[in-house]
Amino acid sequence: MIMYISFGQQHTHRVNGITFDCDSLALIKCADHTEGRERAFELFGPKFMTDYREEDLDRIIEHFPRGVIPVEVMT
Repeated sequence: MIMYISFGQQHTHRVNGITFDCDSLALIKCADHTEGRERAFELFGPKFMTDYREEDLDRIIEHFPRGVIPVEVMT
């Protein structure tokens, strides 16, 4: 499963040299929704906006001008 994590206007994270903010989506590969949220909390703490499923991407991507940033590079 693929999950996308969005961030609020004041939620900026710099993890291993990669910046995530309100203009980007973090891509998390996971077995299920629970695992994906656990990974999001590990990486970003409680400061992210919401999560989306793969089928939501076409509908939401226009709101994220920096696009999708995979988190695999941070493991």
